Formats: sequence, structure tokens, C-alpha cells
Amino acid sequence: MTLASPGVIPDAAVIDGVDVDAVAAVVRGCAGVSGLDGGQYGGVATYLPGRTVPGIVVGGGRVRVQVRSAWGVQAPLLAATITAALAPLTGGYPVDVVIADIDDPPGTPPPRVARRTGRDDQSPGLPPV
Repeated sequence: MTLASPGVIPDAAVIDGVDVDAVAAVVRGCAGVSGLDGGQYGGVATYLPGRTVPGIVVGGGRVRVQVRSAWGVQAPLLAATITAALAPLTGGYPVDVVIADIDDPPGTPPPRVARRTGRDDQSPGLPPV
């Protein structure tokens, strides 16, 4: 896959009459949205020549938007906000909002990562051989 050159604005991506880039920009601007979420393996995305738009899928007469929510935002309110914001852009297609993840609460320490000892020849909890 080739990537667009830096500083070059890609052509508008219109699928079934829906401008995917405009949809992505509006969703990112909605209060309570931390970002678009392409899913664990990046399967929720619009695939375009040389690039993808994660978290947005247009097809089958529907628009699917998958997001990461800010902490403390009520899911029904977030979905309604996104749906209302997208109404002028989706040409009457129903909008399915998926909240795929939620930010950690403020002040949450980062997860601890297990330290590797470099000795893979032992099972944890067993005495050395």
C-alpha cells in the first residue's frame, strides 16, 4: 500500500454519496469523542487508494461509526450527539454508532508491564531445575 505524500491533500472520498472524510471530521469534533476506532485488527475502516479512514464504514444503505468515548460520557447521549451531527452529511442513511472503548478515568496510573527476566526455560512458580 502506498501512502499519500506529506503535504498533499487527498481527493475527497465519497462513497454512496457520503463524504467519508467529512463524516470523520464531524465525529472527531463531537463532544465526548476521544477518537475514531478502527477495531482490534483495523477491520472497521473505509479503504481508499493509498489510505484508510478508521472507524467509518459506508455500505448497505447505512453509515457505521465506531468511536472511543471520553470517560464519564453517557453512551446514549454520545450516540444521539453523533447521529444528529451527521444527519446533514449522510443523505438520509441510518447511522449506527458503536462505542468500542472508553478512556480510563482521569488520574488512573498506566498499566504495569511484567518485567521479563530473560529466562524462558522455566515456568512461573516452579523451582529451577
